[in-house]
Amino acid sequence: MEQLPLTAASPVLTVSQLVRSVRDVLERRFPLQWVSGEISNCRPAASGHLYFVLKDENAQADCVMYRSRAAALDWELKEGEKVEARVLVSLYEPRGRFQLTVEAMRRAGLGPLYERFLKLKDKLEREGLFDSAAKRPVSEHPRCIGIVTSRAAAALRDVLTCLKRRNPTIPVIVYPAPVQGEGAAAKLARAILTANARAECDVLLLVRGGGSIEDLWQFNEEALARAIRASAIPVVCGVGHETDFTIADFAADERCPTPTAAAERVSPSREALLERVAELGLCVSREMSRKLSYGIQAVDGLQRRLVHPAERLRSSGQHLSHLAVRLSRAMTHRFAELLAQVKHARAGLAAFDHPALLARGYSVTRNAKGEILRDASRIENGESLSTALAQGWVESKVTGKGS
Repeated sequence: MEQLPLTAASPVLTVSQLVRSVRDVLERRFPLQWVSGEISNCRPAASGHLYFVLKDENAQADCVMYRSRAAALDWELKEGEKVEARVLVSLYEPRGRFQLTVEAMRRAGLGPLYERFLKLKDKLEREGLFDSAAKRPVSEHPRCIGIVTSRAAAALRDVLTCLKRRNPTIPVIVYPAPVQGEGAAAKLARAILTANARAECDVLLLVRGGGSIEDLWQFNEEALARAIRASAIPVVCGVGHETDFTIADFAADERCPTPTAAAERVSPSREALLERVAELGLCVSREMSRKLSYGIQAVDGLQRRLVHPAERLRSSGQHLSHLAVRLSRAMTHRFAELLAQVKHARAGLAAFDHPALLARGYSVTRNAKGEILRDASRIENGESLSTALAQGWVESKVTGKGS
């Protein structure tokens, strides 16, 4: 082997210096970029950081996603899941190990579509299309249920089976429309418009089974969201699986995790209703029995107070007789009082009778005209007067007078 010369121009580096230099070169050479791969060996740490391996058929790389970035994920990493990660190529100095520092992550295939989803969601949300105040109440006892979906959809069979099981008496109308493929959103919107024009249902179910984001994308179109909000009939959305969210879910009056859950939400259980009716029947029966018992007690009370007409007439006759006796006694007593008053008055009047007054020494003097004299100033000297006494009368002539 050829021996290389050692010169001052080739400084000796420490391992730390060398590794740090390599890290700097890597980070400058490879800026942040998206990398696709499969999750493997995911290990959440107590610190909140996520450690995992990103791999494909031919290679793999250790990855770390720090707590502040991991907290922003709204889904849980699963073994074997296809993802796209925005990474910074780096080197872990303490071990000299190549690794990727993950700044953001999304499920594979969500790139452009997911960005469109977020952009439209933000736009409609700012318009108030998802406001809870605009949501219409869903009837607890619909008279007719409408279903907007494809006739060939497995979701339709699941929904119909659920509705038949829970309450087969509720009529169901299907407004068919494709649930996948180009132009499906516009046809779904027209189906909702048709249902409103016909006004046959109290609630509409917008349903579809699970699938990829591409399969469910027609439920993320703006035209369908606006048709849902313009509907006068409340719309319950059951699209995909529990973890799937679409723009239609946000626009609907209620969102259910699956088509079957949507069917259960709008169909009251016939058995539960029958049990409730039976319970209410018992309540009514108990209340009627209570009221009947109270009524019988009231009748018994009135019966005890009720008197036969003959007895009432006899009692009234006795009362009248008693009143007649009292009236007779009162009238006799009153008559005696009045008679005594008359006698007393007569005695008083007798004391002022004309003969009685004369008998007591009084006399009555009249002039020639027969007028009773009371004032001496009205008598002339020489005038003839007539005086009545108790016994007889006398005539006299005035020879003098005084006051």
